[in-house]
Amino acid sequence: MVCIPLTSVYRRARLNWCLEHHAWTHDQLANVLFSDESIFSLNTDSRRVFIWREPGTRYHPSNIREIDSFRGGSLLVWAGISSSRRTPLHIFSGGTLTAQRYRDEIHEPYLRPYRDQIGHNLIFMDDNARPHRARLVNEYLQSENIRRMDWPARSPDLNPIEHVWDALGRRIGARHPSPRTLVELRTALLEEWGLLPLDLLQSLVNSMRARCETLIAVRAMATALQKIDIDLEQQIYTPKIVDLAADVIEMYGDI
Repeated sequence: MVCIPLTSVYRRARLNWCLEHHAWTHDQLANVLFSDESIFSLNTDSRRVFIWREPGTRYHPSNIREIDSFRGGSLLVWAGISSSRRTPLHIFSGGTLTAQRYRDEIHEPYLRPYRDQIGHNLIFMDDNARPHRARLVNEYLQSENIRRMDWPARSPDLNPIEHVWDALGRRIGARHPSPRTLVELRTALLEEWGLLPLDLLQSLVNSMRARCETLIAVRAMATALQKIDIDLEQQIYTPKIVDLAADVIEMYGDI
């Protein structure tokens, strides 16, 4: 896994997005179709199990699960969710996701019929992956009068469907016997996708306000701490700074 740090530009864009959307009501959020792709594999962490362990016990037998390293293969999937419904789960048939495939395999068979069902209030959310932002995709959305939500880069944590992928992976991992071929994995994904409870999707979509408020609070705290460092370094002990420092210490301990 490669971790790409958030630059100041990314942080500012994320904050601005949350400031713009944190007050959206449930009715406004109900118009948004949150979408994304995900990969599910036969022998990776799509069936992961999280545990608490003591320091220094990573390789203890009780904390190790053996896997068959020769059982390879993965499937790329796409879906969209809203607070009241979901699209079918689309499983790509191999190859690389290109802009043309994104338009032909996703927008034509899924997005346009979804828009026809709920009307022109639809707001389509997808991230900034290169195939999503290609000219032919933009032109298609414009020709269909489908409104696209602006989305800040490097922000999978703001997209509620990420938690749906996690829930789906856990359901796949709980199946006995577990899928051992791509055909079995495909069948399991389609079955479990249809069984995901609607109230899970609703609660995740409706959590957008809390997600935004959390990010805003974190950025405000970071700014406050930076301000405290600067003022204390300059030995400017204003009542406001002293009170803020006391609040931070009370919340997070002695800093």
